[in-house]
Amino acid sequence: MMTYGFENLEVWQNARVLSKRIYQLTSTFPKSETFGLSNQMRRAAVSVCSNIAEGSSRTSLKDQANFYQIAYSSLMEVLCQLIVSLDLSFLSHEEYMEFRTSIDKISRQLSKLRSSALSRINK
Repeated sequence: MMTYGFENLEVWQNARVLSKRIYQLTSTFPKSETFGLSNQMRRAAVSVCSNIAEGSSRTSLKDQANFYQIAYSSLMEVLCQLIVSLDLSFLSHEEYMEFRTSIDKISRQLSKLRSSALSRINK
């Protein structure tokens, strides 16, 4: 089976794990949140790894950087939603901190990936 370039990116692998963990977390949310916060968090988390994959397939470095920026924005959306979930006691502070650590790592990786693409534009 062929492996695509994005599958080798550590940031994509980490975003994929984050998506899975968000799905697992939101499955414990109240049923009243099925079409609210749960759905929104899931979509934002999947958007992170999807935009990394799409960006890595672009031949234009400017397009790549743009998709990595969109992935970063989706990651910040997930963080905001986790904070709201914490406020609503849908997860413990310990769980929140585990997610926060993961998000911090992914955000640094995305920033480096975007900077790398942008730095190669004028070369």
